[in-house]
Amino acid sequence: MQQKIYYIIFTIVFGLILISSSLFSVDQRQSAVVFQFGEAVRTIENPGLNIKIPFIQNVEFFDKRLLDVEVEAKELTAADGKRVIVDAYAKFQINNPVMFYKTVHDYQGVKIRLTRNLESSMRKVIGKISLSSLLSQERSNVMLNILNQVNGEAKSFGIDVVDVRILRADLPKENSAAIYRRMQTAREKEATQIRAEGQEESVRIRSKADKESKIILAKAYRDAQIIKGDGDEKAAKIYNSAYSVDPEFYKFYRSLLVYKNSLKKENTNFVISPDAEVLKYLNLTK
Repeated sequence: MQQKIYYIIFTIVFGLILISSSLFSVDQRQSAVVFQFGEAVRTIENPGLNIKIPFIQNVEFFDKRLLDVEVEAKELTAADGKRVIVDAYAKFQINNPVMFYKTVHDYQGVKIRLTRNLESSMRKVIGKISLSSLLSQERSNVMLNILNQVNGEAKSFGIDVVDVRILRADLPKENSAAIYRRMQTAREKEATQIRAEGQEESVRIRSKADKESKIILAKAYRDAQIIKGDGDEKAAKIYNSAYSVDPEFYKFYRSLLVYKNSLKKENTNFVISPDAEVLKYLNLTK
């Protein structure tokens, strides 16, 4: 009886072990490959509960999400011979789990292979362009060229590289100071030239303004003289006309003007002969 109980317990335990070894669950973020004696027999992309043959088949799981590797800062040489320190990263996705497992096996394996591939592609691409191109808006084309080169080999181990980014592109410290000095000298030279051009333009504008002001003043003086001459001419004509009509009245009018202009101030003294013509109309005895 006791042996029968042991047998039942053993059977139950063995059955549970057998069931647990036969069932496996695939997460929605994963894909799975079932291997039998080292050969892939089934690839599972959809999440859910699945069955395998216990003790004969084994399951490997692979991340379906975007993964990334980062390249530490490397000193590279551009086509113009200038050195630059570059670090970058790449984002990739496993698109062939079986090939991935056979070539790189896991994330650490792909990290080593992809990092080496990324460094090599960076050297090739940056070695064909100038430093100024790398530091300009052309960097996007540089990253695209690196991506294309990396993908050429990456497909052979079951991944698809979807993005490559250059995080930093700096000059070595020993080169930075010299370049900054050259840039400063160039900026100072440019500033001096701009100031000189500004001074020259200022002198030109002032000279032009002085010339124009003199022309305007001369024209105004000329116009004033013309107007004055016309006025004098008209006044002379009026005087002549008045004289011809009544000479005696004209003399009287001119005498009044003399009195008016001469006696503007109080206590004005004249030293003049009583018989002077100008006093003719003030001589009350006649």
